[in-house]
Amino acid sequence: MKALILSGGKGTRLRPLTYTGAKQLVPVANKPILWYGIEGIVAAGITDIGIIISPETGEEVKTKTGDGSRFGAKITYILQEKPAGLAHAVKIARPFLGDSPFIMYLGDNLIENQLDPFLEIFNTQKLDALILLRPVPNPSAFGVAKVDEKGRVLELVEKPQVPPSNLALVGIYFFAPTIHEAIDQIQPSPRGELEITDAIQQLINQKKHVEACNLEGWWLDTGKKDDLLSANQIILDSRIVASTELKVDAKSQIIGRVQIGEGTEVINSTIRGPVVIGENCRIENCFIGPYSSIADRVTMIDADIEHSVILQGAKILGIHQRIVDSVIGQRAQLTIAPARPKALRFLIGDDSQIELA
Repeated sequence: MKALILSGGKGTRLRPLTYTGAKQLVPVANKPILWYGIEGIVAAGITDIGIIISPETGEEVKTKTGDGSRFGAKITYILQEKPAGLAHAVKIARPFLGDSPFIMYLGDNLIENQLDPFLEIFNTQKLDALILLRPVPNPSAFGVAKVDEKGRVLELVEKPQVPPSNLALVGIYFFAPTIHEAIDQIQPSPRGELEITDAIQQLINQKKHVEACNLEGWWLDTGKKDDLLSANQIILDSRIVASTELKVDAKSQIIGRVQIGEGTEVINSTIRGPVVIGENCRIENCFIGPYSSIADRVTMIDADIEHSVILQGAKILGIHQRIVDSVIGQRAQLTIAPARPKALRFLIGDDSQIELA
């Protein structure tokens, strides 16, 4: 059994963060989203992993993620020159996949469930494909499945205007090698992509064995800011354990589950967990509220934040209003200008969102 993780795409919904980096490397609780998927796959006993990368962000993914040894896996990187669809990604990965069954995992997904139970169903029933489904309030934004009462998949439609059900395809699929022949038989969709839903539908049309399982735990597609913050909150709630030794000064107060990295200074500040703070940060005269993640080398002085994600190297200095529900990018600076007359001064990139109250 092999795994294929998709880590391409342009991440347009997370701009401006993704102008300079891959969306799958945006951190949740100070760990790249992509790594949660790798860890889940390895936990299911699959260690031969291919990762689809794009020309724009592939080198960053390779540099940060490495050869897989940190996860107990072997990683092969596969370049997809242009985003031509999920089925196209499988097609170009065929030399890596060979005749092995495989799991396909979209790299910006986070799920609560372990993969083992689904893998066992796929193997014991000798399926051609197993898809995971989840009821959603807005099925038109997803690939949607119509299933019978026994879970057999009858029809798949990609982002339909009139959905046949409210069952969205979670971005995790289990495939037998028969998927390759199905992909060879489909044509690009009206948007010019080879759709994996069309390939699975081809299997259905050929009376192959395609089944579905409902995902019971949480599922997060981290493609937008609010989704990213929700994912950060859930991971902090469910997986963060308090550090046993926290090096802070006598005037600081730590409440609840808090992790603080090596080399970080905490001076005259209150931190109320769950919170994770990276290495070599400086936190002075601050309040860090629940569900906040602060990456490495962040400087915060005279600032309050809550329910926010602060990326590497950011500086927040002298902001006397509480920052909430925010994602602040790498090396960004929020400061109070000393010059008069008193005014707001911005350098704001494309697709940024600013709210002033």
